[in-house]
Amino acid sequence: MRKKSLFYLTFIGVLILIFFIVKDTLNQPGIGDMKSGFKEVVKYRNANNTGPVQRIYVVTVKDSIWKEMEDYGNIMPHTKYGNTKVYFFMENSNVPKALEPGAINFDSQYNKSCIALFEKSAMSQVAFNKHPF
Repeated sequence: MRKKSLFYLTFIGVLILIFFIVKDTLNQPGIGDMKSGFKEVVKYRNANNTGPVQRIYVVTVKDSIWKEMEDYGNIMPHTKYGNTKVYFFMENSNVPKALEPGAINFDSQYNKSCIALFEKSAMSQVAFNKHPF
């Protein structure tokens, strides 16, 4: 009788532990929980799957909350030995509609509208620059 009680208590304890693990996993904060109103306008990813992968995003925001912009950049996909750049623009500002690979990713006429640049380099080094141009 004592062995059955111990078994049931252990089983209930494991079920409670699994419940809390699943609950925490499903309630992780995401982009939808952020207040800045992020909207991805255009993105670029090179087709090279054997070498460095370059990802470039242009995102508009309703409010310039710097911490949320940095968090958004950290959420974006990144490949080891690749490069991810996220350019942030205010909503209803002059925003590029096309991107190009390389050091300069869009026409210089959009530089004044860019409020921030998040960049994660090949070795996962993060740089967040306010008013990069």
